[in-house]
Amino acid sequence: MKRLIELREKRASKIAEMRGLHAKTALESNEEQRFKTLETEVTELDGQIAREERMAAFEREEQRGEEVHGGEFGRELRGYSVANAIMGAMNGRLTGREAEIDQELKRGRESRSGASGVAVSVPTQILLGTEQRSQTVGTPSAGGYTVATNLAAVADRFRPALRVEAMGATVLRGLTGNLDLPNLESSGSASWVTENGNANRSSLTFGKNSMGPKTVAAEYGLSRRLMLQSSSAIEGILRSDLGFLLAQALDLAAMNGSGTGAEPLGLLNTQGVEKIASVTALSDTAANLIAALELDDVTGTAAFLTHPKVMQLARKLKDANGRAIPQAETFHSQRVEVSTQVPANLGSGNDKAAMIFGQWGELYLGYWSAVDILINPYHPDVASNGGALLHAFLDADVAVRHPKAFAYSEI
Repeated sequence: MKRLIELREKRASKIAEMRGLHAKTALESNEEQRFKTLETEVTELDGQIAREERMAAFEREEQRGEEVHGGEFGRELRGYSVANAIMGAMNGRLTGREAEIDQELKRGRESRSGASGVAVSVPTQILLGTEQRSQTVGTPSAGGYTVATNLAAVADRFRPALRVEAMGATVLRGLTGNLDLPNLESSGSASWVTENGNANRSSLTFGKNSMGPKTVAAEYGLSRRLMLQSSSAIEGILRSDLGFLLAQALDLAAMNGSGTGAEPLGLLNTQGVEKIASVTALSDTAANLIAALELDDVTGTAAFLTHPKVMQLARKLKDANGRAIPQAETFHSQRVEVSTQVPANLGSGNDKAAMIFGQWGELYLGYWSAVDILINPYHPDVASNGGALLHAFLDADVAVRHPKAFAYSEI
């Protein structure tokens, strides 16, 4: 990563020199030759930077952690249908790939099935969300639009970008009991001794982060007619909407969870994650965040994650000549990602947005379950009209293994 930064800084300096030459009305012969030389050097640097970026991408993939289910399981999911699983469970005739995967996911742990309903387990890879909605055919906006003789694909809504896993967080799936993550907090010391002298005794210091299952849930109401007439539309709704709500709740908790009640403790509220005071120049704040990690000897692939409000400020920055300053210069050639999931209600006036810099492989996401869907056709709200309530549950938790691997500012 250090080499990539050096290459980008070298490229930026050469571009700046080229810009200075280009601004002249006419170039002398030696200046024309210098411009061509710089152009060749920048092209060579572009090739080197591209190779370094590919290597950095490979490193991020390695830091994401291993999936419990390998490639064979992934191939099994290609023909999986959430709608078929729900309808089969309701009718007592869960068969095929959906039945096999349901049995595999329930093996070794207690099912949510009970006298009041029927349960089916759906892989987290298929369906990942706490919001209540009602889907019916009678009201067009609540499901009627999905029932037609010829039905096109349901248009999705605009959704916030979920970035935590994409940033390189370590993902642990298939957990059962509570999980402790032991850390070496500090090492001993070494010292020079005289001939026949005794070494000074020192000791190690250990710590740990603990993770345990916390449940996020969502509920949908489905009418009998909607289930009969538009199973293909239900499939898209369940995958993209209900699944997104669960994933969105976990993504938000990973960044800013309060750690109170049933909510996980998020990165910004973890003790030891340093808050760096912001300064007037955004590039100086970014430099201070980078330095905070470097001073703590944090290594690995690091990146910025921030809110669109901060990027709006970055895009408006101009130099003395009124030219827009490249984002690579503002953020010192570091990777930058943006999401409205990043809190923008911080500070005393609740009007500041977070700008987080970290080695994201030190943020752990743990999954203790598949997405469990409880199908309840007996609830008083739906029993008399033949509908069903779908309750979705996901057990997960978040932990920052090394808080020194992250720092943030309020912009």
